[in-house]
Amino acid sequence: MESGKLERAKWWEWGILFFLFLVNLYLTLGLTPLFDLDEGAFGEATREMLVNHNFITTYLNGELRFDKPILIYWLQALSVSIFGLTDWAFRLPSALATTGWGVVIYLFTSRLWGERRGVWATIIFISSLQIGLIGKAGIADALLNLWLAVAGLSLFLYLREKREKWLLLTFGAVGLGFLTKGPVAILVPLATFFLYSGVIKKEWKLFFRSVFNWKGLVIFSVIALPWYIAEYLQQGEKFIAGFFLKHNIQRFETSFESHAGSLFYYIPVVLIGLLPWTTLFLKVLKGGKNLIKTPFGLYGLLWFGFVFLFFSLSGTKLPHYVIYGYTPLFILMAFQLEKCKSQLLLISPFLIFLVILLALPFTLRALLPAVKDPFFKTAVITLLPYFNKTYFLVIFLSIGALLFPTPLRVKGAIMGIISVGILNYLIWIYAHFIQFPIKEISKYVRTHKIEKVVMWHLNTPSFILYTGQLVERRRPEIGEIVLTKKSQLPKLPGFKILIQRGGVALVKVTPPTTHRNPFNYRRDIRQ
Repeated sequence: MESGKLERAKWWEWGILFFLFLVNLYLTLGLTPLFDLDEGAFGEATREMLVNHNFITTYLNGELRFDKPILIYWLQALSVSIFGLTDWAFRLPSALATTGWGVVIYLFTSRLWGERRGVWATIIFISSLQIGLIGKAGIADALLNLWLAVAGLSLFLYLREKREKWLLLTFGAVGLGFLTKGPVAILVPLATFFLYSGVIKKEWKLFFRSVFNWKGLVIFSVIALPWYIAEYLQQGEKFIAGFFLKHNIQRFETSFESHAGSLFYYIPVVLIGLLPWTTLFLKVLKGGKNLIKTPFGLYGLLWFGFVFLFFSLSGTKLPHYVIYGYTPLFILMAFQLEKCKSQLLLISPFLIFLVILLALPFTLRALLPAVKDPFFKTAVITLLPYFNKTYFLVIFLSIGALLFPTPLRVKGAIMGIISVGILNYLIWIYAHFIQFPIKEISKYVRTHKIEKVVMWHLNTPSFILYTGQLVERRRPEIGEIVLTKKSQLPKLPGFKILIQRGGVALVKVTPPTTHRNPFNYRRDIRQ
């Protein structure tokens, strides 16, 4: 990775960068309700923290929640305390963290390779599909990736310049990451350091001296350990078993919540997740032999490669895990943009994606008669009206804009803008089946002052958050009000629909009707 001419970014490139951040993170922050399970669970745990005035231990629906450490909950609690219990307030800490993540990528890249490369590395970052999905999600991952970026890039500057301040900054970032999501914040930079300095460079003395730097260990301990100690004193062995053993060790060894996958699970995830820049990623892989001859090329590929391999071997697989290795990719991909000779090759993966989106409504209509599951059938019927003339016009205009002859960097800017627009439009469409119904029913519960609701065959923490009341998840009894999928209503002895939206309904359970066998109720309801 030669330094070349350190070019200044043009005014319009800065404008595109600010526009993408503004649209992708802030103008769309409250575009949809919080998504279940994750966003709803984090939001409700934060609400219960404020209600209970317990800022050490988190609870979800009244039960202990040891999934993640405390930092994201503190930040969400601060945000909603200032701005209220709104969707965008729960997401604001993640949006700010993603902004910081982008700033770190820019500062690092521009420091070593110039302003223009820094701007384009950040444009690639903010317009990538998976960053658009995770960057403003009200969960811990955007915040964790900020600390991983600071830790990993500071560590490289330390190895390059041998200045202790960069090492101490690495320890501080790891401490904050450990307070955000636990051991993974230590694992990723430590493994990268081990492979790069130890295994490859054989600089074992430097490795051990750095890892056991007493100043760094003090910084890490001051930042990370007080909450862990306080949580242990409050919850004892339940915290050790719930957080470290269950949600870290067992999560790697076994599949949690049916989140399994083959060894090749992350190959399509990366290829799709890095759209519209997939071609640049493939060029990074193709040029790997030359990249590993450069310090950052080697370091960055080891960073990404470790994350990719580690989570490919993990029992639990979720698409956002691989993002922990994306930061160096965005920088390496910015170099490949300058070397891209064929614009058609650059835009081909994204064009294919747009053509698939163009065919999606027709495919759904064709498959609708074959869909047997009532819940998914309702989903398709609900979503089809949103694939309207506007949808097709947007897709056709996007394809036309990509095919229109423009200079390479202008083409890249067009790709970024289209990617951000299309992604947020699709999220908005999807939410009309999966989340807007939950929020509308929650509003009905509050408006009609319904004090007790049972949830059955559903797990939607956002309903608990929006109604502000804890909800039992069990089979309903006659006379109770239940939130469930519409497909489950035939299993009730009788029911009166209070409100139904999308594939879910709020009903009051009534005694069996005369044409049904009342003894079937107990049998059916256990299904």
